[in-house]
Amino acid sequence: MPAISSRGRGRRTISEINMVPFIDVMLVLLIIFMVTAPLITPSMINVPSVGKAKVPAQAKDAVFIQIRKDKTVEIKLGNKATAIASTTGSVAADVVSMTPAVRARGEDSVPVVISADKSIEYETVVEVMGALQEAGVSRVALSVKPGK
Repeated sequence: MPAISSRGRGRRTISEINMVPFIDVMLVLLIIFMVTAPLITPSMINVPSVGKAKVPAQAKDAVFIQIRKDKTVEIKLGNKATAIASTTGSVAADVVSMTPAVRARGEDSVPVVISADKSIEYETVVEVMGALQEAGVSRVALSVKPGK
C-alpha cells in the first residue's frame, strides 16, 4: 500500500522510491566481496603427492612450467621472466627462447620442472613433454608433493 502524505488540502500518494533498503543490500554485498576477495588464490596448483620418498632440491636455474586447471601454461625462469602460453604447443618455443643465457654458462641442457594440477588430463602433460622433447630439451622432471 503506497504511503499517503497529507500536505495542503487533500491526501496524495508519494511517488518516490525508498533507497534505504537498496543501499543496505549494496553495502552488505560490498562487505562480503571485500572479505572473500583476499581468500581467492587463482594461481594455486594442486599437485599429486607421493609416498615417503625424499624429494631432491630443485635446481636454481631450472625452468618451471605450471599447467593450471583451465589448461593455461605459465613458464618461469627463476624469479625473473614469466610467460603465459595459451597452447601446449608453444611451450617448447618459449622455453628455448628463455634459456640461451643459462646455456651460455656452459651447461648442456637446462632442467625443466613441470607442475600440473592433479585434475588435469594426463594427455595435456604428455603433450607438453612431447613438445619439449621435440625442441631438444632432455632434462624434464615432474613436480609432486612429498607424502606424510
